[in-house]
Amino acid sequence: MEWNFQTAEELVAALRAGEVTSAELTDEAIVRIERDDKAINAICVPDFDRARAAARGADQARARGEDRPLLGIPVTVKESYNMAGLPTTWGMPQHRDYVPAQDAVQVSRLKAAGAVVLGKTNVPLGLQDIQSFNEIYGTTNNPWDRDRTPGGSSGGSAAALASGFCALSIGSDLAGSLRTPAHFCGIYAHKPTLGLAATRGMVAPSAPPLPVDLDLAVVGPMARTARDLTLLLDVMAGPDPLTLGKAHDLTLPPARHERLGDFRVLVVEEHPLIATGSAVRAGVNRVADALADGGARVERHSRLLPDLAEAAMLYTQLLFSSSVARFPVEAYEQLQTRAAGLSPDDRSLDAARLRGMVFSHRDWIEVNSRRELHRQGWRQLFAEFDAVVCPITPTPAFPHDHNPDPMQRRLDIDGVGYAYFDQLVWAGLATMPGLPATAVPAGRSPEGLPVGVQLIGPIFEDRTPLRLAELLEQKIGGFQAPK
Repeated sequence: MEWNFQTAEELVAALRAGEVTSAELTDEAIVRIERDDKAINAICVPDFDRARAAARGADQARARGEDRPLLGIPVTVKESYNMAGLPTTWGMPQHRDYVPAQDAVQVSRLKAAGAVVLGKTNVPLGLQDIQSFNEIYGTTNNPWDRDRTPGGSSGGSAAALASGFCALSIGSDLAGSLRTPAHFCGIYAHKPTLGLAATRGMVAPSAPPLPVDLDLAVVGPMARTARDLTLLLDVMAGPDPLTLGKAHDLTLPPARHERLGDFRVLVVEEHPLIATGSAVRAGVNRVADALADGGARVERHSRLLPDLAEAAMLYTQLLFSSSVARFPVEAYEQLQTRAAGLSPDDRSLDAARLRGMVFSHRDWIEVNSRRELHRQGWRQLFAEFDAVVCPITPTPAFPHDHNPDPMQRRLDIDGVGYAYFDQLVWAGLATMPGLPATAVPAGRSPEGLPVGVQLIGPIFEDRTPLRLAELLEQKIGGFQAPK
């Protein structure tokens, strides 16, 4: 039997039943990677010798009667996570030789759960792109169309899962970096509630792995089914043992409902600042129809929905205020000069990006205060609804575009060009207030490319969008392997 595209849940059951060994699963995964990854370039740092040793150790542990959540399951890890003995570069050439001395907390949790780490997956330069290419490891291609991107910055992980190279992977998300690659590659991903999963050791080289609380970024699971997302999230979730973990135990509330017909869902397909492409719109409507057919209460409008334009502006300013924190003084002063030249009436996203780059602390406090008002608005909305369904980006996967100046790139939406980074507004809808969001497959474009949507849920109620994702998978289907 070929195991490469079996779910993690199925593999756990087969291992427990003695139908296969971890050594066999690991060898089969390595054979497939060595055969197929030359064309995809998802696994940028293989670690096959240690993976085979870990697989043998997992089989020995099972023979002794041990049983852990991921015992013997082959997985991959985004390159940006520290792994002792392997390089962590974030695609930055000046750090190509940096090798951390200890594992990131999430890598430690994977290993403690019994997972077999096959290697690390490719990322864009500094994790700051919607594609996955860099000078060190080259370009990762989309398994559905190699002339297109698998997304970023967790693009290598998404491509690896879609190609059958691993059963699970871990990534991170600041600007849709889990959700966009899932959407582009036809897999599942979950952006947890901000602060739900410890991030220590998912840090740019060669910074020390400190237990800091990040403002927007999270780490999270990627998989080929919704149930596998939950399996991996349960391993990842929990505070850092160096800080909040000293006093807090995590208990996530159960999903609000178990039956599809009990869910109350708001469907949003239009954004005031960017068009929604026809293929993505069709995916959103396919999900909406399936929800209604399953008996869910589906609404298209609500006065409780926070203002999308203001949300996008706040998110853009918060995102870009951190992106230039370590710019050279001369470059920062040039940005200040450009920002000072903006018209006070310029409310474009380009202006928001530039203003955010030169925020004073006073500016940041003001925007953060407005963010808290949005969080309150979401609390009020989720008193009436259980989830919001909306796009992840306006289009399916787009062709590789390696223009070194991202501000010069254009995104084609049904024949109309938009600024490249404008597509981030949908990802920011959940990121800015720190809400959980699950990316789910929602069909194919006319060209046969995957299309996904995101299910946004209430803060710290991650099991609600995950359960809805599982019910939708049963209703409309889920992952399909690329032809």
